[in-house]
Amino acid sequence: MTPARSGGRSAAKKPVTLLIGTMKGAFILKSDAARKQWRMQKPQFFGHEVNHLLVDPRNRRTWMLAGQTGHLGPTVQRSLDGGKSWQPAAKPPAFSKKSGKSVQRVFFLAPGHTDEPGTWYAGTVPFGLFRSEDNGEIWKQIKGFDPAVIAPKWGMPSPVGEITHSVIVDPRNRRHLYVSMSCAGFYESRDRGKSWKPVNSGQENDFFPPSKEERDHGYDPHCTVQSAADPDRFYQQNHCGIYVMDLPESKWRRVGRNMPEAIGDVGFPIVAHPRKKDVAWVFPMDAMDVWPRTSPDGKPAVFRTTNAGKTWQRQAKGLPAKNAWFTVLRQAMKADGGNPVGIYFGTTQGEVWGSTNEGASWRCLASYMPRILSIEVAP
Repeated sequence: MTPARSGGRSAAKKPVTLLIGTMKGAFILKSDAARKQWRMQKPQFFGHEVNHLLVDPRNRRTWMLAGQTGHLGPTVQRSLDGGKSWQPAAKPPAFSKKSGKSVQRVFFLAPGHTDEPGTWYAGTVPFGLFRSEDNGEIWKQIKGFDPAVIAPKWGMPSPVGEITHSVIVDPRNRRHLYVSMSCAGFYESRDRGKSWKPVNSGQENDFFPPSKEERDHGYDPHCTVQSAADPDRFYQQNHCGIYVMDLPESKWRRVGRNMPEAIGDVGFPIVAHPRKKDVAWVFPMDAMDVWPRTSPDGKPAVFRTTNAGKTWQRQAKGLPAKNAWFTVLRQAMKADGGNPVGIYFGTTQGEVWGSTNEGASWRCLASYMPRILSIEVAP
């Protein structure tokens, strides 16, 4: 989306395209310039699990899709003509035979640095990080990313498995990478993936016995994002709360304790404002002992902070007032670059909700869809 012009004038209006990955295919939802009318296109890869679908911001004709597609199994599909036609990767992400492991899911995709056209990263289940330098045709494992070395005591796999997600390329340095590993933690590389170090100081976990010493590993980030407004600011939604971290301190602060006690601070997604580093949104879920993973008390709401987590405001106007037992998965909530910013989320019950006034009010944009796994806003 086009950012706001200098001098405080509003950005030019532009249609929004949402790319939606579901358990039964990829869906494209497009708006008019005012973001009032929305139209759903015919699904692609219908019936197949689509974990992630996005458009290359460096070349908008290149689309990349991660999913389970028929007899091909877990793979990457690539389009070089804006989603009109697709070809499977000639060599998809795969572990070496001697590793004894196999890729169960290609879970997360991220474009490389702006100085590296054609470079992409893929996170897999089980833990693995892969890179392509030819627009997704050939994928090679980043050998330095070895969980047995960089996260030797990660604890236990999540219900989906050992997930590699939230791959971040620092916009200031293409060699500077970050990645999250579920039930392991958040890690940093400054040499394009050859070596890694944990960046988990300040995080908590309640699934390990108490220890007098802080652990380097064994944390459970659900979603980590870097602020586009300030690349030194990071937000994280964790199994154990909501966190903020600023560089160079590199220590997470649990700001989720400022959420209403009856709601708590557990969820899957977190979204940062594209132009205001202190503004972010989360979608909390019920995290009682049995972890039902639904909206607390069946009353879904988004919570926004405008001061980096010091306070939170409930934003539920237009959302169901009761008996709405859904949640939002880690890759299924995103913001556009409009002015005001649009926020969109997809639910486990197959609905897409949107706000074009930064969460002040919501409306359902699409319904009766399969379970939604991811949402991205096309650049």
